[in-house]
Amino acid sequence: MKHNVAGKKLGRNTAHRAALRKNFTVSLIKHERVVTTLEKAKALRPFVEKMITLARSNDAKTKLHRVRRAVSMLQDKSAVKKLFDVIGPRFANRQGGYTRILRLADYRIGDGGSKVIFELVDNNVLEQKMKAAEVDANAEPTEASSAGV
Repeated sequence: MKHNVAGKKLGRNTAHRAALRKNFTVSLIKHERVVTTLEKAKALRPFVEKMITLARSNDAKTKLHRVRRAVSMLQDKSAVKKLFDVIGPRFANRQGGYTRILRLADYRIGDGGSKVIFELVDNNVLEQKMKAAEVDANAEPTEASSAGV
């Protein structure tokens, strides 16, 4: 019987799960949206939400302690900087529920795992991609015309 067993093992040993948790959280913080499996998203959501909760408080007395805790958990200073400078203030007035899991219609080819998009709720990833595509589309005709000359 599985009484009082918290969390999923995800087919990994303890060290591998810890590394997965760190790397996944860092990727989510940097890109604000990742594609993963449903099981990983559900298992890692509590850790990600706790990290955002750690960063959203604006108490100057405990900020150094909170930053050091985040660095010790994530092992990536640039991700922690973005977490405290960008993501934390964005969710300062939100009581929880910082992430969203969107199921995709397709499955992974190798093992048939269900794919999901795991993202932060108030992100602007799509707008940034559209602007980048616009810039690329505007830049291509000028390069083509100069290459033909």
